[in-house]
Amino acid sequence: MSQWIKLWFMSGVLFCASCATQVESNITQTPSTSVFRDDLFPSYMLSPVEDSHTIFALSSEAQAFVDRTQSEIRTTRENIRNLVNQIFDHAALGLSYQSAANTNAATTFERGQANCLSLSVMTYAMAKYAGLSPQFYQVNIPEYWTRREGVNLLNGHINLRISPHKNPNDIVFSEAFADVDFDPQEARNDFTREPISRKRVIAMFYNNKGADALLGDSYSTAYRYFKAAVNTDSTLSQAWVNLGVLYRRLDENDSALASYQRALKVNPNHLTAWENLSILYAATGRENEAQKIQNRLARERQQNPFYHTMLGEDALAAGKPTQALSHFRAALRLDRRQHVIYFGLAKAYVALGEDAKARTQLVKAARLVPDENLKARYQSKLSALQSS
Repeated sequence: MSQWIKLWFMSGVLFCASCATQVESNITQTPSTSVFRDDLFPSYMLSPVEDSHTIFALSSEAQAFVDRTQSEIRTTRENIRNLVNQIFDHAALGLSYQSAANTNAATTFERGQANCLSLSVMTYAMAKYAGLSPQFYQVNIPEYWTRREGVNLLNGHINLRISPHKNPNDIVFSEAFADVDFDPQEARNDFTREPISRKRVIAMFYNNKGADALLGDSYSTAYRYFKAAVNTDSTLSQAWVNLGVLYRRLDENDSALASYQRALKVNPNHLTAWENLSILYAATGRENEAQKIQNRLARERQQNPFYHTMLGEDALAAGKPTQALSHFRAALRLDRRQHVIYFGLAKAYVALGEDAKARTQLVKAARLVPDENLKARYQSKLSALQSS
């Protein structure tokens, strides 16, 4: 698969595209080809996807953990805060962040490894068990890419609010609640957010599992999860995009086109859908249409530092460190608070043989990163450079 194909994924630094201007094209918005291709994956139903109960169910150990956070002698506000504090307390729960750990609530608690979506699912389940009222939110954060298996992943972000349980007829003048976000660095940026349903989160869970399977070349599994995602929530445009990427890997271009069209029918401003469509056009002899889309996408993204960071990563992968350095510098001019930009600069300098400059950038990256595991990774790379 080409490294330029973009997947949409909910991971640890979770972001969701927020687009202001529609990119225009002359594609037909109603697919003429069936979007689902069960014939390509005859064994895809041999293993079922997790049902909603399995995704949100808590083990007896997790239930006991929640019980210890709640007390009848405390106020509801204090019980909410105690639950949230204990979840964040690594000494009590021992959680560590891993972007690829897409697990259900019980497994997240048991293994202590999860990404932001899995942590949010577990927290929602715990709040429900405690008799509270949790609400998921999708955070509208500019496009942000990470790289796995040579593929650019566009990340999304959710968080949640935990409120006291209330009956439909209750009148509440001052509500005690806690907003829970497992990415404190991005929470500080005060992006807008909108409530989303539990069903939407289940579809996101399936989409993540499908993306993991696709990256692992398990195509039948990927198809099973992507199909489950869009059947659960047909408005989840990113799952339609990923289904199209799967078809592109199999050179099923008509089906890929139908999937991208479905994504754009749901969300005409989905930039990653447009980008994958342009890739498909370029691969099928429609270069002029592809270039038109790419030109508009570039204009849309010029003020997004993560777009330039992605271009820098692509240049590094192509063995062009000087070009990568230029892209990372462009990103830095737009935002000096993001550790990934300094890490990109460090990698470019290493590739250019300028280790002293690389060390300076690694120090800056380590100062900004909020995650201790990633901070340790940067420190390890810094130590390796200093001893070389």
